[in-house]
Amino acid sequence: MRLENGDRSTCHSIVNSSSDDDDDGGLLPESYSPVLDGEGLLVPPLNFAMVDYGVFRSGFPDTANFAFLQTLGLRSIIYLCPERYSEANVEFLNANGIRLFQFAIEGSKVEEPPLVNIPEETIKEALRVVLDEKNRPLLIHCKRGKHRTGSLVGCLRKLQKWCLTSIFDEYQRYAAEKTRVSDLRFMELFDISGFKQPPTFCSHSPN
Repeated sequence: MRLENGDRSTCHSIVNSSSDDDDDGGLLPESYSPVLDGEGLLVPPLNFAMVDYGVFRSGFPDTANFAFLQTLGLRSIIYLCPERYSEANVEFLNANGIRLFQFAIEGSKVEEPPLVNIPEETIKEALRVVLDEKNRPLLIHCKRGKHRTGSLVGCLRKLQKWCLTSIFDEYQRYAAEKTRVSDLRFMELFDISGFKQPPTFCSHSPN
């Protein structure tokens, strides 16, 4: 079964985790706080959050985040930058049996880069990695966990039949004042017709 662009979408409430009166309404947690264990403080990467069961997002992890990442039992990491992965991170992946999928999407210091800045075929390849059960649990990250990561997650949400309002709200929670209209436009125009219905790990609507 294919999901066509004209299929009915589901609107999801996007909960602001900074609110004092959060009510997740049955949704997955949007962000994580540092977690205490018997050894000390476990520190998540910048902009870390759970996207769906077995799928996480963040900015670039550094050595201070490795102990936290070990608690996730990761099988794979999707890295969305063209720069070579750091030696310390490669050693961490090798030591923990984590596979690296790198998709070289160029970043931009321009506030509004052109629409073609995000290659659609590259995003589709990355989505296929996310949807492949044998690659999960997995972490998606770029440098700051905002634009490239947000665009990939937004395209996943479109495949999950979220409405554009909810997709844009989630993107803006991480991009904040750095929100790019070109990214929003890319997600709006992204063609999901070539994908089959996502597997059961994907939550289409709140319980």
